[in-house]
Amino acid sequence: MSTAVSKELRREVLEANLRIPRAGLATLTWGNVSGVDRQAGVFVIKPSGVAYDVLSEEDLVVVSLSDGSVVEGHLRPSTDTETHRSLYLAFPSIGGVTHTHSTHAVAFAQARRPIPVLGTTHADTFNGPVPVTAALTSQQCATDYEYNTGQVIVDLLGRDDIRAREVPGALVAHHGPFTWGADATASLEHAIICEAVAEMALHTIALGTVEPPQHLLDRHFTRKHGPDAYYGNPSSA
Repeated sequence: MSTAVSKELRREVLEANLRIPRAGLATLTWGNVSGVDRQAGVFVIKPSGVAYDVLSEEDLVVVSLSDGSVVEGHLRPSTDTETHRSLYLAFPSIGGVTHTHSTHAVAFAQARRPIPVLGTTHADTFNGPVPVTAALTSQQCATDYEYNTGQVIVDLLGRDDIRAREVPGALVAHHGPFTWGADATASLEHAIICEAVAEMALHTIALGTVEPPQHLLDRHFTRKHGPDAYYGNPSSA
């Protein structure tokens, strides 16, 4: 297995991690992003406990997708590394994973409530509520805790790769949000959106919710996703 990862992947993972504090998604070092190179059988992830303002490409850690061993790097990988790995193994379409402790999404996770679809902003990205997992058992916490954190998300989505693409995030009960996407950048953007719609949902619930029509929600999701999508413009690159 080749241990080399491209400069482009390292740069993307670094930039995605640096955007976490800029987007207001983390206090101190409470967040991490990874990106996978499936051909090489590895993924790149933030090291544990390193402050964002001193984080460099050289600090990033390369981890084996098959067994979680460190392939390259002089620092310990994020403590959430095994959660990222379990998601990569379960869902072939995932190219990047982000975990944060953003305030409003965490509030829903701690209450063990999914983030409901209350309007089109949510429906633009998530084809349904952002779901919340079951609580981990004492056995799951005692052994392979971080890997089992990923597994409760896998169980929640039924190992359904299509569902993982349509709802690119989940709340781990009493913990916080994990989001994913086609690459590291997309996973970070989904984390930003998850926090934004969680904040909007809390304000809406405080005012009193009105159920949005499903046809409106469907229209907003399908105009950005799927074969008939027409949002945005082709890249000029």
